[in-house]
Amino acid sequence: MENPPVSGEERDHVDRFLEDHADALTAIDTRVEAIVDRISGIERRLKHALQETLAAFDLSHGEWRVLTTLRWADPPHRRSAGELARTSELSTGAMTNRLDRLERAGLVRRLPDPEDRRGVQVELTEEGRRTWEQSVVAQAEKEAIVAAALSPDEMDELNRLLRRVMVELERREGKR
Repeated sequence: MENPPVSGEERDHVDRFLEDHADALTAIDTRVEAIVDRISGIERRLKHALQETLAAFDLSHGEWRVLTTLRWADPPHRRSAGELARTSELSTGAMTNRLDRLERAGLVRRLPDPEDRRGVQVELTEEGRRTWEQSVVAQAEKEAIVAAALSPDEMDELNRLLRRVMVELERREGKR
């Protein structure tokens, strides 16, 4: 039996696609195409893994984002319902529906806003904090697979390269 190829010699579906269609791709830089296709493939797999993780915790992505926003708030991990709607780019009615479900699940609680009689503060419950932390740990374990093929030095190098790409994209978008 032959030894398996070293990881640097292995071919993936992107290599096979570009090879199979090389004659039709003469007008583009296939190195760029390969980079974009690989990043897109990694993104799709990570999104799929996140959906699986959230389903295991009976959460939608939107609900998980609400828990995340609350968890990142300073203790006691509260935000106004209006602020949650704005940061989620949702109508107040849509946020109310999301909060209803999270409250029924015991993950958040609504409290009167002491500064606005008409307002509501949403607070992360202990169960909500636990659920959020467990989901983050479960997802982090799945995401570790992304770097499993890399040495620590390679992870550092990949981060440096991706940072350079991100800085350039941000510069062109005017975010720097």
